Amino acid sequence: MLEIDSDGWLAGARRLPSPNCDDRPHGEISLLVIHNISLPPGQFGGDAVARLFLNRLDPHAHPAFAELDGLRVSAHLLIDRDGRALQFVPFGRRAWHAGRSRYAGRPACNDFAVGIELEGTDTSGYEAAQMRALAAVTRALLARYPGLAAQRIVGHCDIAPGRKTDPGPGFDWPRLRALLEEEVS
Repeated sequence: MLEIDSDGWLAGARRLPSPNCDDRPHGEISLLVIHNISLPPGQFGGDAVARLFLNRLDPHAHPAFAELDGLRVSAHLLIDRDGRALQFVPFGRRAWHAGRSRYAGRPACNDFAVGIELEGTDTSGYEAAQMRALAAVTRALLARYPGLAAQRIVGHCDIAPGRKTDPGPGFDWPRLRALLEEEVS
């Protein structure tokens, strides 16, 4: 099983510390939010997502990047198409991934959520390696943070409806649940 150290870093993940984070106001971790991202949109591979999360994305490198100029965002973790994990923010800190959001009547989900980005689009589907990696990370998070539960795993679309659509219809929720149960039994 993957482990998360006392500082909130995932063993085996490549660390790329992002400045786009701060302290959680109450230290609570009780929600996992699944996102998707690809930069340029619909293209996989490369380092544009990492550059975005590190505030190093050149807005002139691609026409789609111009609208991202000055944006300060980060997820805790990115899982690429091959299932490799890059960690930008330790889980104990607040990453800036959810934006305006609400879960179970509570606003500001960044305060209590972990954000995991999957390299993909709403309709691209996700690779088996990504789903296995996501399940392994999720198991580690559930083991490390008692406020998290399998019932508190949602998509960005669930906490920002009308504003966000990810991880989209291409995300196989039953497959994730099956992978989580597989390892537990």
